[in-house]
Amino acid sequence: MRLSRVLITGGSGLLALNWACCMRTSREVILARHSREITLDGVSVASLDLESDATLTKQLEAIRPGLIVHTAGLTSVDLCEQQPATAMHANAGLARNVALAASRLNIKLIHVSTDHLFDGSSSLYTEADPPAPVNVYGRTKLQAERWVAQENPDALLVRTNFFGWGHRYRQSFSDWIIYSLRAGQPVTMFDNVFITPILADVLAASAHELAGSDERGIINLTGDERISKYDFGLRLAGIFGLPAGLIQRGSLSRSRLVAARPLDMSLANARARRTLGRNLGSLDGFLLRLLEQESAGRRNELFAAVTE
Repeated sequence: MRLSRVLITGGSGLLALNWACCMRTSREVILARHSREITLDGVSVASLDLESDATLTKQLEAIRPGLIVHTAGLTSVDLCEQQPATAMHANAGLARNVALAASRLNIKLIHVSTDHLFDGSSSLYTEADPPAPVNVYGRTKLQAERWVAQENPDALLVRTNFFGWGHRYRQSFSDWIIYSLRAGQPVTMFDNVFITPILADVLAASAHELAGSDERGIINLTGDERISKYDFGLRLAGIFGLPAGLIQRGSLSRSRLVAARPLDMSLANARARRTLGRNLGSLDGFLLRLLEQESAGRRNELFAAVTE
């Protein structure tokens, strides 16, 4: 299957931007914008209306992508808790519209989901484990999965936890750690919250490989390591040569976050590894690539890519 023209929704988001950077040398990439302006070398930008599946269908007929990557949504867990109706529309309603339009036009769809779908009482959840989200964000993303699968059975639904370079309006998890430590500011990180993080570029390349082989349904695309957020910070500090002594241990139970969070969000990636015939990668390998990206100009490029 040729998926040479790729349309990415949520074009000003950090995942979309890193995805575009990863694929722009091998694909024609179009970032779909909503309100902010986007300028990125080697990438086109198009205005897209996700509010109506009928309008979106007409726009997609004009753009004619071979693949849609749906990354748009409301990703602030606490804001979702405070605005549940808005969150349901942004995360599930728009996803359903994209799934409908893609299905009508027989366009391959990658829908990006989350690891916030479980209650955290276990670890390394598989695609077959029953979801039990503990917050509004997780419930809206679960509803999105269900609607996408219903309206577009051929879609690939990717559950993940990614990091990469952000921009002036949106910092990533790794950005926050790096910028804080470089400024000499202490950071408190949970030592009892576990994730299986993956670099955004590895996520993008792996998802394209799966989509090109006609994979469908839910698949976990994560790194090969389960790690606490505290240990993630220590490993990042080591790779980047930053003062690890500024990283303080914290506990989720002592935080003042608005929304409940699961203690364990780790996902098992055995299905992805079997399908791809390889491992997804180690955290140190991802962090070294993140450092290399900064040296190559990715951080500065993305910082300047999005404007009001």
